Amino acid sequence: MGKKTALVTGGNRGLGWEVCRRLAMEGVDVVLGSRNLAQGVQAAKLLWDQGRWKVSVCRLDVRVPESVEKARDFALRRFGRIDILVNNAGVFLDASPVDEGVGANSIFAAKQKTILETFETNALGPLRLCQAVIPGMVERNYGRVVNVSSGDAQLSEMTGGRTAYRISKVALNAVTRIFAGELRGTNVLVNSVCPGWMKTRMGGPLAKRTVEKGAETVVWLALHPDGGPQGGFFRDMRPFPW
Repeated sequence: MGKKTALVTGGNRGLGWEVCRRLAMEGVDVVLGSRNLAQGVQAAKLLWDQGRWKVSVCRLDVRVPESVEKARDFALRRFGRIDILVNNAGVFLDASPVDEGVGANSIFAAKQKTILETFETNALGPLRLCQAVIPGMVERNYGRVVNVSSGDAQLSEMTGGRTAYRISKVALNAVTRIFAGELRGTNVLVNSVCPGWMKTRMGGPLAKRTVEKGAETVVWLALHPDGGPQGGFFRDMRPFPW
């Protein structure tokens, strides 16, 4: 196929930035999507300064259909195709137990506004990107889609708390499964990843994992050879229970 092109959402910091770095190291042409364009440019400059990995930057707000379409069109104009889509952008808007009391994260206290705003970014955003990008992958019979999910989405281990975040990530896993089901027989592979609890702005200082560790499975699936897994949930490059 020659050189591949990747579009990474939420690439300006944390896991998204590390995924951009790893893919660029592997020789992939990377389009770093960032809701804040100035932050995206700074993130790309940091990649250049650290390792001379040159990436392209576009403004991408996954909540806005027009922004999704413009980001797709930007990548297509620049590179002619999108081979890899990493749906990394996400939010955690549930109330802080420290700030608002122990019961703030209970489903009984969950605010519908918080649930809807979280769902818009974490589930509908990736759905929009998949709808915009996957048809081109099908035409070329090559594509890798990695949806960054969470262990909080595991139905087999589901418990209380973090209501909005959990619901949104369960929905994201459903997005993965539905697209994978409709893409059976093609060379477009769609999978979910739990990167683990990482030391990022979202994860906080008490997290146990580095973004380097979290990015390993994302990049592994993004660059997986033909005949790879379809519609799976993975952590540390192994199947992860739904």
